[in-house]
Amino acid sequence: HSLNMTSFAMASTRRTSRVLFRQCLLLQATRRLHNIPATRKFASPRSGTCVLNNTLPNLVRQIRFYSSDLPEHTVIEMPALSPTMEMGSIVSWNVNIGDEVSAGDSLADLETDKATMSFDASEEGYIAKFLVEAGTKDIPLGTPLLIMCEDEEDVSKFADYTPEIAVKVAAEPEAAPVPAAEPASAPAAPAASPAPTAPKMQGGASRVLISPMAKNLALDAGIPLDRLVGTGQDGRITKIDVEVYMEALAEAQAKQPSATTPQPGTGAPSSEMDSSLYTDIPTSNIRKVIANRLMESKQTVPHYYLSIDVRVDELMKIRKELNDTAKDGEYKVSVNDFIIKASALSMKHVPEVNSSWQDSFIRQYNTADISVAVSTPTGLITPIVFDSQSKGLAEISNNVKELAGRARDGKLMPHEYQGGTFSISNLGMFGIKSFSAIINPPQACILAVGGTEQRVVFNQDAPDTGLGEGMELASMMSVTLSCDHRVVDGAVGAQWLQHFKSYMEKPLTMLL
Repeated sequence: HSLNMTSFAMASTRRTSRVLFRQCLLLQATRRLHNIPATRKFASPRSGTCVLNNTLPNLVRQIRFYSSDLPEHTVIEMPALSPTMEMGSIVSWNVNIGDEVSAGDSLADLETDKATMSFDASEEGYIAKFLVEAGTKDIPLGTPLLIMCEDEEDVSKFADYTPEIAVKVAAEPEAAPVPAAEPASAPAAPAASPAPTAPKMQGGASRVLISPMAKNLALDAGIPLDRLVGTGQDGRITKIDVEVYMEALAEAQAKQPSATTPQPGTGAPSSEMDSSLYTDIPTSNIRKVIANRLMESKQTVPHYYLSIDVRVDELMKIRKELNDTAKDGEYKVSVNDFIIKASALSMKHVPEVNSSWQDSFIRQYNTADISVAVSTPTGLITPIVFDSQSKGLAEISNNVKELAGRARDGKLMPHEYQGGTFSISNLGMFGIKSFSAIINPPQACILAVGGTEQRVVFNQDAPDTGLGEGMELASMMSVTLSCDHRVVDGAVGAQWLQHFKSYMEKPLTMLL
């Protein structure tokens, strides 16, 4: 893990050896911790040297410039705050020009594909210039966001400065080919562009540099990958590139003459609508991700549904007794907490349900990490209750309340909502009797929980209550298990529901 000390050789003479030594130790410790290669060094566009810290964890990606005509400064780029993030939006800047910041201070609130998160500084310095305004949406990863310098008196020197790397990144989307219609005798297709049409390859090999979601979308639409030009980092083809290509192709095809196209004067209704009759609501990054994932799930996952009724009279009685014994609000167990616990324990009996489809194999998990659907102002998110099978009801209850509260405030960390092995969606509190939920890939199952209602049921041992011989009132709950048929067969899903029903109707068995 030797350090590439040449990276620091051209540093400004104003930097003291003490600061240099401290940075060396920091980089060395980080590489040892994360087992990452040495920092790359390349020529600066401004006749100096810059060090690209893109091998460090994707919390802050930054480029440090050592230039002859400007003070030493750092260009901070759009980071990847989640593994699936391809773009981000700046909700607000939390600092101003000239502010002094330290490591850990919040620079901005960024809207990712999952949530709105704080973007924190990784080192100390002064805010010299913003390169992107607050409110800007769909900023690709790697786009320069702001400049930081080390000395406060250097802030004013960057007022009219725009780094060339920022100009390059800003111009990349314009280099993408603009689809246009071919002659009517041939199918419409994107026209040639002066920019290279071949996507970049990884490491000189024949594999196209493309995100998995973009690749699946292109293959499903029958689009050859060599017709796409990536606008992402290092020329990476993103989902947006594929969608833009598809939209342009559809527009070009729509312009072709059609026998069914209404001719002028035929009285066909106009597609124009008075704008006062509707309101267009911009879609957030989170809403786009939800839409894409749900559509992907319904199109690619073979769903089937199993429903069962569960009697919860005993559960409601035990729940009341537990909450009555709680001291000073130590806990307040909900029906949903029992559902989480019963689901986790049922997976011990039927582990096939606690699995995921991985194309060439099925991965079966050893712990029940249950995702609980939570509605937030920006959309649905599923914080995870890890190791649910080993937690008690009180711990599950407090865990869910804490996660749900931070989810609504947009303060969840990525590892707290990404992953999970099984999902639960409960709409019972809204009076919904039953519903079927959409599976959250790559998970194999999701349990949809309806509300509890009083029903007349048959029980041959029931006392005479005036309802008829053997008839009595019972608290019943309807649940529906959505299963991925590639992973869970119908009989397997039914067995899991039988164990779940047994735990819910005899909740004391959860203690065994």
